Amino acid sequence: TGQLALYLLGLRATCPPHSPPRSLVTWLKYYLEEDWTGSRRNGHPLTSYYQYGLGVLALCVHHKRVREEVIRRLLTAQHHGKFGHGGNTVDTEAVVALAFTCLERRRLVRTGLAAELEAAAHGASRSMAEAQGPNGIIGNIYSTPWALQVFLATGACQTEPAFGQAMAALLENLEAFGTAATMAQVLPVLHGHSYLDIASMHCREEPDTLTPMDMEPPTEVPGNKTVQLVVECPLPWCYELRLYDRLVPVPAAASLLDVLRAAAALDPLGFKFHTQDTSQGPFLTQVLGLEARQEKRNYWQLLSAPDTPLQMGIADYRPRDEEILILRLSEW
Repeated sequence: TGQLALYLLGLRATCPPHSPPRSLVTWLKYYLEEDWTGSRRNGHPLTSYYQYGLGVLALCVHHKRVREEVIRRLLTAQHHGKFGHGGNTVDTEAVVALAFTCLERRRLVRTGLAAELEAAAHGASRSMAEAQGPNGIIGNIYSTPWALQVFLATGACQTEPAFGQAMAALLENLEAFGTAATMAQVLPVLHGHSYLDIASMHCREEPDTLTPMDMEPPTEVPGNKTVQLVVECPLPWCYELRLYDRLVPVPAAASLLDVLRAAAALDPLGFKFHTQDTSQGPFLTQVLGLEARQEKRNYWQLLSAPDTPLQMGIADYRPRDEEILILRLSEW
C-alpha cells in the first residue's frame, strides 16, 4: 500500500505528459481494501495506519474520490488514539492530517464530512505542537518534516511557534537525511511546500539543466573505538532482561550496523541479527533469534544508555567511543 502510494505521489510530482495508467490507481484502491481485511483479525490494517493514510493521500492528490467508509476508518482510529508510538505517531498523524486536508480542499467529500476532516487536521496540528521536545524536534528527526508539512498545509505555520522551532532543529540536523525517501520528505518543507501542493502544480517544461555533481569520497577517520553492545528483552515472555552485553572494537568511523556485524564476527554462534531493506535503509528485524513483528506490535528500539532513543537508523548512526548502545525489544 505504502510503496504504491509513494510511487503515485512521485509520478504526479514529475509532471508526466500523460495521466498514470488507470490500473495503478485501481490497484491502490484494491490494496486499501485488502489492507483493511487485517482489521477484522487484528484491529488494525495489515500494514499500518501510516501506509493506509498514505494511500488515501495519494488518491486525493490524483483527484480520485475515496469511499466515505475508507475515510471513516482513519477518523475513528484517530479519535481512539490508535496511531502508534513515539515518532511513529507523529508520522501517522501527519500523513492522515495531510490526507484529510487534501480531501477537504479538493472538495472530494460532502460538506458535513469536510468539516469533520478540517477539525481533525487542525487537532492533529495542535497535538504535534504539544509533542515538540525542548530541542525543537517533533517525535524524532525523521518525523519532524512530516509535522512541518502539516503546519504548512493547514496554515498553522504563520501562527504556531512550534513551526519556527522545528524548522531550526531541522536545519541543524540535515545530515540525517541521506536516503532518497528521507530527502523526499524534507525537501518540500525547505521550499515552503507540502505534498498537498503536488495536487495543484502547474506543470511546465523546464530546460534540461541538470548536471552531475562531483562527489568526493568520505574521508577516512583514523583509529579505532570500542562500543558496549547490550541486548535487552523486558517483555514478560523473555527468560531474562539482559540477553547480551559485550564490548565490541570497531574502526573509528563505524556505524551501528558495522558494530552489529563486528559483534557477529566476534561470536558467530552467540550473536546473530537480521535486517530488512526499506526505502529508508536497513531496518533491524531480528536479534538473537528474537523477531520484531508488526502483527505482534513489537519492534527493536535503539537507545543510547540509559534511555535516549537514537534519531537515526542503524546504517546512519555512528556511535561515540565507549558509548553504551542498547537494542531493546519493545511493544507499542
